[in-house]
Amino acid sequence: MTNKLSLALKQGTSALLASLIVLTVICASLFSAQLQAHQIKAAITTVLFNQRTENIEVMHRFNLHDAEHAVKALFDKHADIMDDIDTQQAFADYVAKHFAILDSEGEPLALAKVGFEVEGKHFWVYQETAEPPALEGLKIRHDALRDLWPKQVNTINVEGKGDIKTLTFADSVNLLEVSFKGHQH
Repeated sequence: MTNKLSLALKQGTSALLASLIVLTVICASLFSAQLQAHQIKAAITTVLFNQRTENIEVMHRFNLHDAEHAVKALFDKHADIMDDIDTQQAFADYVAKHFAILDSEGEPLALAKVGFEVEGKHFWVYQETAEPPALEGLKIRHDALRDLWPKQVNTINVEGKGDIKTLTFADSVNLLEVSFKGHQH
């Protein structure tokens, strides 16, 4: 009887050990996948032609985690984008300096800084400019954070002039164009 009990305990212990090993492997895989997923550096910007205000509104959205690391590398290792308004302003100024909209002839549009905010897991930067008459297209530069992280991908959605147009800044891409020829208001 003790042999049967001893055998059952050994089998139970082996099964428990095997289950723990499987659970450890699964947890390690999930943790690794989370780390790899977050290593993708990306920002999304919307360039919206607001017909009501006749302005071009620009809304940049950065992952707050990336912005936290960026301000420590860009400004000061103690920079705090969550709670320090000066750090938030400095990051918004940095983004504005690394983003430009030009008309189809290459003339820059003067973008006014509208504001910035921390919202959930994102840091937002807002800009705007009046929409020029007879705009045939735009040339856009968006290299925010690409000086820190060469793998940074900045995606722009241009909305309000026909179909949504998406521009992706990755690798060595510095300037992209979008055309509005043939689009009526």
